[in-house]
Amino acid sequence: MLAFINFLAFLLVTGYAVYLILHVVYSRITFIKLGKKSNLKEDTKQRIHEVLVNVFGQKKLLKDPKSGLMHVVMFYGFIILQFGAIELIIKGFIKGFEYPIGAAHHFFSLTQEITTFLVFLATAYAFYRRYVEKLGRLKRGWKAGLVIMFLSTLMLSILLSLTFEHLWLGEPGNAAYAPISTLLAGLFSGMSTTAAGVLFYIFWWIHLLTLLSFAVYVPQSKHAHLLFAPVNVYLRDTKPVGKLTSIDFEDETQETYGAGKIEDFRQNQLIDLYACVECGRCTNMCPASGTGKTLSPMALIVKMRDHLTEKGASITSRTPWMPGFIFQDNKANTLAAAATGSEVAATAQYEVNLIGDVITEEELWACTTCRNCEDQCPVANEHVEKIIDMRRYLVLTEGNMPSEAARYFQNIERQSNPWGINRKERIKWREERDDIEVPTVKEADEFEYLLWVGSMGSFDKRSQKIVQSFAKILNVAGVKFAVLGNDERNSGDTARRLGNEFLFQQLCQENIENFQKYEVKKIVTIDPHAYNTFKHEYPEFGLEAEVYHHTEIIYQLIQEGRIKPTKEVDEAIAYHDSCYIGRYNNIYDIPRQILKSIPGVNVLEMDRSREDAMCCGAGGGMMWLEETQGKRINIERTEQALMLSPTTIGSNCPYCLTMMSDGTKAKEVEEQVKTLDIAEIVERSL
Repeated sequence: MLAFINFLAFLLVTGYAVYLILHVVYSRITFIKLGKKSNLKEDTKQRIHEVLVNVFGQKKLLKDPKSGLMHVVMFYGFIILQFGAIELIIKGFIKGFEYPIGAAHHFFSLTQEITTFLVFLATAYAFYRRYVEKLGRLKRGWKAGLVIMFLSTLMLSILLSLTFEHLWLGEPGNAAYAPISTLLAGLFSGMSTTAAGVLFYIFWWIHLLTLLSFAVYVPQSKHAHLLFAPVNVYLRDTKPVGKLTSIDFEDETQETYGAGKIEDFRQNQLIDLYACVECGRCTNMCPASGTGKTLSPMALIVKMRDHLTEKGASITSRTPWMPGFIFQDNKANTLAAAATGSEVAATAQYEVNLIGDVITEEELWACTTCRNCEDQCPVANEHVEKIIDMRRYLVLTEGNMPSEAARYFQNIERQSNPWGINRKERIKWREERDDIEVPTVKEADEFEYLLWVGSMGSFDKRSQKIVQSFAKILNVAGVKFAVLGNDERNSGDTARRLGNEFLFQQLCQENIENFQKYEVKKIVTIDPHAYNTFKHEYPEFGLEAEVYHHTEIIYQLIQEGRIKPTKEVDEAIAYHDSCYIGRYNNIYDIPRQILKSIPGVNVLEMDRSREDAMCCGAGGGMMWLEETQGKRINIERTEQALMLSPTTIGSNCPYCLTMMSDGTKAKEVEEQVKTLDIAEIVERSL
């Protein structure tokens, strides 16, 4: 009779838990479906590769070796322990049950006990990291500690269930194959079999109830990543990293542009919100957050997630929280309970604006689009495009933007440069030096490369020196190249990142027409931002040309022996990685190899370098906007370079060079520490 009651109770409790889990998961899937269709490419092979590397290989998590190893133990530990959990549950109905695998069961038992102990140790370390070490990027409080309590209880209940099973069966256990439970059984050796049986069932039920409670809790907490993260990794867009999705301005059904409502995002973007682990790695690396700005990439995702849950509950009349009596104070639960069932009426009662009430404009305009957040994220969340989609809404739909951005757009539209300087002065930079030959496409009989000078190289006095040095290198190597001269326009990259997609597409089409007119096959530029947009974004609009960054060409010329850096350049160079060459295009070694090929150069690496390099503060249009909060990002980055006591700060980007130069001036060390582009350093060695 007791066995029947036990089994009936198991069915009722488990059935109720499964119902709650399915309801919560289905609610969130329903909320995600409120977004626009994703229209993702199939790319099955690449998607499987991403899952293998980042889900099963835990590549991103292992960027932080301590937390990464802890998570690897938990991840694989839980997979291994599911086999033991099934056996343990069956033991509650069949006394002494073991899988019928013969002698192999000894090794199975040993694996289960060791894994249980390791997961318990990993859980203890998680507690230490969060509450003792107090790692800055991790939240604290009782909610953050719930999973630690769940895991600790699960692991202890497994070991104690096995311990009292030994005593219930009248067996001391086998220390060789069940070392921990056997050791614990020795502590209760005088216990009767009846008492041991009662205690077995107490801990068996503790384990079952904890396991089911945890399973119910997971999808309605930050631990929903256990379900959504693998899906998110698989369904991430396989386009080049950082490539923005275009707006179809010929689609007459669009009433607004950009994302002004949570439903304006694509469904794969909304999966990001439930995949978030709240590990804080993104915010920990964010240059805006690190210098006192309002923006926190993690907070942005979490606020959008909560907003989606609340609005989704209101629109669909589905409560996202189960069981309701536990979450009765939750705002979303209240909204769902009050919903009328009419989508229009439900939406009307939920009067919360995504931009303004949930995400502030200050957050959106603080982003430098450096992608440090995305590079760190272990679950493949994409923060930058969401921010730019909301910028697009402000700029294109509301006409709402910082005054500096409005002035930037106006100058680009009128003179095709950010300063509004007469466009006919674009070619004047070549007149500053009489030792270089820089023909325009109209003057050259033939050319291999089109040198895209860009607005910085054309009009900014400091950046002109970079393009002049590069032109000299090309002359020395005998490379045939030409420039568009006054026919050159702005690349449109910054306009796009600031949210003016319409202006970007206009400039893009004009530039492509020019490239086709002059039969351009190869483009080289000193500007990483133009390089990135030409290489990854222009092809969608019809560009058919090879695109190179100037460091790639310099490296190639050195390798071919067409230039030979022979003069000693006695400099200790703190090298700064540009975001758009580094994280966007994975070019890290080439610039370093160039510097190392120059006699006398000593390359110094900052603590934050390569993939972890901090942004200079100019990206995402921030070159043209004022930083009104916290410390200036370029000052912070300059200070990181100065910690190495360099004689020069080296760069590969005119924007970075400008920001670092401003930084050395602000620190009053411009006389002691030079700021030079790689092209300038190479020219000195020729």
